[in-house]
Amino acid sequence: MNARRAFFLFALLLLSSLCAHSQEKLSVKWEELTASDFVKAIGQAHNTCALPFGILEKHGPHMPIGTDLLNVRYASLAAAQKEFTVVFPEYYFGQIFEARQEPGTIAYSLDLQLKLLQETVNEMARNGCKKIVIVNGHGGNESLLPLFAQSQLASSRDYAVFIYGLPKLDVPGRPAKRDDNDMHAGATETSHMMVSHPDLLRMDRTKQESGADQNRLKLPDSLYTGIWWYAKFPDHFAGDPSTANKELGAFDMNTWINSLADAFRAVKADQDTIRLQNEYFEKTKNPLATKQ
Repeated sequence: MNARRAFFLFALLLLSSLCAHSQEKLSVKWEELTASDFVKAIGQAHNTCALPFGILEKHGPHMPIGTDLLNVRYASLAAAQKEFTVVFPEYYFGQIFEARQEPGTIAYSLDLQLKLLQETVNEMARNGCKKIVIVNGHGGNESLLPLFAQSQLASSRDYAVFIYGLPKLDVPGRPAKRDDNDMHAGATETSHMMVSHPDLLRMDRTKQESGADQNRLKLPDSLYTGIWWYAKFPDHFAGDPSTANKELGAFDMNTWINSLADAFRAVKADQDTIRLQNEYFEKTKNPLATKQ
């Protein structure tokens, strides 16, 4: 009986070990996967990949140039752990013409921005990413990315692009802020960095510059001009980061991560977008045949 029991226990341990091996945890980071694991990861993600999109620009006197990139990638990776998704490496080739006067800013030409993004999603799709979620982490991309999404209808393709814009963080329970002019490198972004990369913060420098609105343009709200941001904030800094706190950062990051995980889950389950795209592309071949 003892021998039988020992054999039974051994068999259970062996089975448990085999199951654990078969359920080996894969990295969500594209760049960390081996080629064979990449194939498994794409299958596990149901062909869904995320492209966190940041920028390189000044973030006040106290935060790193890559703040947007660092924060959006932190949130994307955490969300991908909750809802398995393959996350593309660092991407910062976006719109930042309004900060070219500041050291460290990398502002690519508009045609290159669009071409590089198109080439990137094309290559992602060629590698099995048939559902691509571009996760924006920079305000300057909020016009660029919807335009890019619309341009995907210009020609037939076997994948779909989804845009996850800047997160909606003003939800019930959010800790109160004391910074009314909190637009860039202020209390909110500084609070986020306290959670994502606290080692990169220089809080002793928060008072070295002022993020006050200079309000140097007197135009009606009905008009838009590209120099509006520089007119208000010539030092590319808006807000009072000294009011930042980790409680706000943790709340916002948790809100962002959970919302992103929900978005990844919805995209993975979606069966309609590509089907409707295919229907649309078929109709574009002969618009005169489209029922009127």
